Amino acid sequence: MDTKELLKKVRKIEIKTRRLSDHIFGGEYHSTFKGRGMTFSEVRSYQFGDDVRNIDWNVTARYNEPFIKVFEEERELTMMLMVDVSGSELFGTTDQFKKDIITEISATLAFSAMQNNDKIGLILFSDQIELYIPPKKGRFHVLRIIRELIEFQPKNKNTDINGALKFMSSVSKKKVIAFVLSDFMSDKYEHALKIAANKHDITGIRIYDEKEESIPNIGFVQMEDAETGELMLVNTKSKTVRNQYAKYYLDRVNYYQTVFTKSGAGVISSRIDESYVKKLLGYFKRRG
Repeated sequence: MDTKELLKKVRKIEIKTRRLSDHIFGGEYHSTFKGRGMTFSEVRSYQFGDDVRNIDWNVTARYNEPFIKVFEEERELTMMLMVDVSGSELFGTTDQFKKDIITEISATLAFSAMQNNDKIGLILFSDQIELYIPPKKGRFHVLRIIRELIEFQPKNKNTDINGALKFMSSVSKKKVIAFVLSDFMSDKYEHALKIAANKHDITGIRIYDEKEESIPNIGFVQMEDAETGELMLVNTKSKTVRNQYAKYYLDRVNYYQTVFTKSGAGVISSRIDESYVKKLLGYFKRRG
């Protein structure tokens, strides 16, 4: 992809996702993810209805009239986008790949965080950490993240969510809001998730295509594993083969939902032909 085409794609995504974050997600994001606490701001004269517990007795005694302490939320937070760039994300039977939807959702979340003056970081992972961009603020930083999401070429195609969670925990010394965006066709990450979720606010966003859920009965078909590259001749007429695949897929989905819920992490699932806007808004409103 040449520079001109890349900039055009970045701009297109910025226009679409920033409009969503400005008009829809900004307020929901702010109310859903709270700051680290309340910090002292100023004192002012007591007004009817103020909480008497906030009276500043030293200032009140000095001026012989009641004054109260005013506190405001210590707002600054850090968002960490953890994005699966394994081979299975380059799948889609509509006009978009899973990767395209993941990029749009990531950009929308990043602009929502930017509106609230929060820092945004990025972890791209396959079965290794492909790229880490430390958290920073600002539009140019968000645009850099979008560029990487569009054009980054991973070295590996397999998936290791366990390793990605461990890495996030190691580089995030303070609490972060972490979104893990993947199809979650992986397992054995329960322990790492439990440790990470004890400190951080984690949400899994599963993006999938309905055609992945089962294999149609269409005879012998040569298939390629998107992550290993292995070619296989599959007899889709076999009910056993179809059932084994359906079980494998459902086991991964159930594992994701069970492990995230058990760890106290958030869970979102969105098909690539569904409105991720409605899914995110519904999630924010339930949490807010």
